[in-house]
Amino acid sequence: MDFPAFPDAPPLLTQDEKDELAKPSCPIQRYKAILEEKTAAYDNLFHSLYPIEKLVKGLSAVYDEALQSAWIANGLDTEESVSLVAVGGFGRSELHPKSDIDLLILVKDGATPEKDKIEAFITLLWDINLDVGHSVRTISECVEMAAQDITVITNLIESRTLYGPEELLANLKLHTDTAHMWDGHTFYKAKLEEQKRRHAKYQNTAYNLEPNLKECPGGLRDMQVIDWVAKRHLHTHRLSALIDKSFLSEDEYIQLKGAVGHLWRIRWALHMNSGRKEDRLLFDHQRTLTKVFGFDDDDLKRNVERFMQGYYQSVAAIQQLNDLLLQHFEESFLLADAQDAIEVLNERFQTCNGQLEARSPTLFQDNPSAMLEMYVLRGSHENIKGIRANTMRQLRDSLDLVDDTFRNDNKNTALFLDIIASRYRLTSILRSMKHIGLLGRYLPEFGAIIGQMQHDLFHIYTVDAHTLHLVENLRRLWLPEFKQKFPISSQAIRHLPKVELLYIAGLYHDIAKGRGGDHSELGCIDAQAFCERHGLSKRDTELVVWLVRNHLFMSVTAQRKDISDPEVIWEFASYVKDQEHLDYLFILTVADINATNPTMWNSWRASLMRQLYLETKRALRRGLDYPIDADMQSDEHKQRALEVLIERNVDFTDAEEVWSQIEEEYFIRSNGDEIAWNTEAILRHRPSVKPLVAISPLGGRNFSGASKVFIYTPNSRHLFAVTAAIFEQLGLTILDAKISNTTDNYTLDTFVVMDVNENETSLHLDQQRITVIRETLTEQLNNPSMYESLVQRYTPRILKIFNSPATAHFVSQPEEVWSALEVTAPDRPGLLALIGQFFVNNKIMLHKAKVATLGERVEDTFYITEEDGELITDNDRMRSICDLLKEKIDRFSQAMD
Repeated sequence: MDFPAFPDAPPLLTQDEKDELAKPSCPIQRYKAILEEKTAAYDNLFHSLYPIEKLVKGLSAVYDEALQSAWIANGLDTEESVSLVAVGGFGRSELHPKSDIDLLILVKDGATPEKDKIEAFITLLWDINLDVGHSVRTISECVEMAAQDITVITNLIESRTLYGPEELLANLKLHTDTAHMWDGHTFYKAKLEEQKRRHAKYQNTAYNLEPNLKECPGGLRDMQVIDWVAKRHLHTHRLSALIDKSFLSEDEYIQLKGAVGHLWRIRWALHMNSGRKEDRLLFDHQRTLTKVFGFDDDDLKRNVERFMQGYYQSVAAIQQLNDLLLQHFEESFLLADAQDAIEVLNERFQTCNGQLEARSPTLFQDNPSAMLEMYVLRGSHENIKGIRANTMRQLRDSLDLVDDTFRNDNKNTALFLDIIASRYRLTSILRSMKHIGLLGRYLPEFGAIIGQMQHDLFHIYTVDAHTLHLVENLRRLWLPEFKQKFPISSQAIRHLPKVELLYIAGLYHDIAKGRGGDHSELGCIDAQAFCERHGLSKRDTELVVWLVRNHLFMSVTAQRKDISDPEVIWEFASYVKDQEHLDYLFILTVADINATNPTMWNSWRASLMRQLYLETKRALRRGLDYPIDADMQSDEHKQRALEVLIERNVDFTDAEEVWSQIEEEYFIRSNGDEIAWNTEAILRHRPSVKPLVAISPLGGRNFSGASKVFIYTPNSRHLFAVTAAIFEQLGLTILDAKISNTTDNYTLDTFVVMDVNENETSLHLDQQRITVIRETLTEQLNNPSMYESLVQRYTPRILKIFNSPATAHFVSQPEEVWSALEVTAPDRPGLLALIGQFFVNNKIMLHKAKVATLGERVEDTFYITEEDGELITDNDRMRSICDLLKEKIDRFSQAMD
């Protein structure tokens, strides 16, 4: 392959160009033209794969020369008491196309420079569209500010003189060195605390969907922290000096430079393609950059995932070395003078000041199994605070010993099972093993998913980060503070015979993501191989494999099927078979949902999962040979409703009179408390002919967030479309809808709704909003056919990026009471109202809707019949409904964008 011939150095300003720009008469347009020409030349070199370090340094040099010429053009070259100083990233001689240019105009104490010239210089820089941050300060002012502000002293560490007397900056640095302020210990602590606060803003994860490649954990700022601390404490001038001081190995330095270089290339491309300073890898930028970085096949989603996997691997490398070096710095700077407290654990390991360390510098080379044993010790000793940097480095240098022979050694498989059974800090151990590279080497299948993103809004973490979040959630269920939020899961996990099987299933549930095909089925193969290699019994292996295969089954059943239908419960219970499988699957599902996207676990999903679990548990206790039938369930619900109504002093004969006019399906699919609430509201509302609107919180105090809205009003074909549109305009999203009719042509509609932004504050806590909702619904439902059901609401930017074709198909049900139509479509404001109007126009009656918003898409199930109540069974009719609905949704999605 022929590579392009690169110049020895990228182009700078010619002498003629510098002279031209240094003239006071040089027009602004000429400055712009020269800088645009040079930047374009650098962009061309970038596309030719010119070394990014030379581009970043070279572009900085171009702007050095342009600023020097501008300084001269404004007559400041004659000032003997003023210097032009570059600080910050520009002070490091690192510049990307649209980066900030931070300048300090440094004035000698007691001097009075010509203010007009300085103002004219800054104005010129603004006029030529430079993003300049500047300050004008005397040496004494800088010293005073640096003593108080960590940001100021950090900027001064990386300062250099562009023009003017060099002694001004030298004098400033003399008065701000470690002998006068911010000694190495203090500076290190301050930068470490600053980094912790910065990481917290990004949820302490490098694996955000739209990461900030500068500020996120593992971003460029983390590398700079290493550089700053080294310069301040070790007085180094370049990162490579850490090799000589034994803080970095040569391999680690190469790895760090490679990761930083990769992020620099991404940042350069971001600036170049967006035309502005941009450090966020937004979805639309990700799609553009895949082509820049050579991912150009037809599968856009896969291209983005491959591009982002490279990004995540680079930030993981920076984060790993940042952790390692800061630990090394702490041991060298903060604990260097402390008396070491040594506790010998065995012939291989000891603790030093609470930190685990190897007793031999060649331990892992001599005894590779000790790499796993170290983590077994960490998981079995509560008082071990961490692992010393020298031991972590020795482990990193020994990872090549983890091969198939190592993986199949019975001693090592036993040690890994001991890690899984750790009493303490299992999640921290697994994360440490992942960061250092041991987990991916020991489990190559796990190594393949490190940095594997999914290009959607539903999965907000990479697969490996999600997996370890899931394990963390499982561990949290043991903690008292999580018992209130997850009462059933917290109780169930304590009754599992072997909780470690749940952790193994959690590790493997998404192990096959990114391979294509059904990841649940593919993951079973890896899970079975793991279990067999680690000597698990046939029964335990079958359970783990079953959990991996079915880890989505319970959530799909709860969110997409009618779990008020006894036949659905019996079918689910028949598949689960026993209480043990139910408990394992329920706990895994709850942990999985919470680890996928924290906003997914709201009061509605919690209530669905609770209902499915309890109803299945009840079915299993009754016995699968004795399923509850619809009539029995209806009678039970009525009996419970009567008990509640009698407690509230409601005449049961009045209640039964109301019930006599309502179709039986209502009593089958509404529990006793809901029936009682609806009945009491109707009796109180009569004889008013206005629509009745009642609002109640969903569930108890543990499930605040979603609310139920009950509507009792004369029937109308337009009712669902209109109600959906009104809810949209009120900032509410529908999660579930049940529609029942009466013999006197009234309808009883129950909607489960939540704030469109998934605000977990229940509506019942906001009386003013309840009043607005009730009054708006009451007014508009008086004449629903006249209401404009088209929703006028802005589609968020992030949703516009994802616009895939809609799908629609009919699915079979255990008991064919209604026809079930499943629709998948891009999430757009007004979609439900559109579908409701489609049903009206096509003479379809809607009985129930289950709505699930999964990131950028919705997966809704509608239970429908023909207008006369007959099932939709004709194939041509079903095909026509699906085709027409898909076409309508696709046109609507495109119009909304």
